[in-house]
Amino acid sequence: MSEDETTGIHCRLDELLEQRGMTLTRLGELVGVSIVNLSILKNDRARAIRYSTLAAICEALDCEVGDLLVRT
Repeated sequence: MSEDETTGIHCRLDELLEQRGMTLTRLGELVGVSIVNLSILKNDRARAIRYSTLAAICEALDCEVGDLLVRT
């Protein structure tokens, strides 16, 4: 995939954080992921995500994977 191509996957991290009144900083503390890596994910620039990270984010936000990642 070239740099200009998109995956067709959108991360709804901003929306979920806002709904829960949680900051990116707090999420990072809860899941043990750096703010930089969470920012890459929320800005749809991530190329991959570990299942363990995905599970930790979903647990912290009390959501399902399909709530976090959607096809565009």
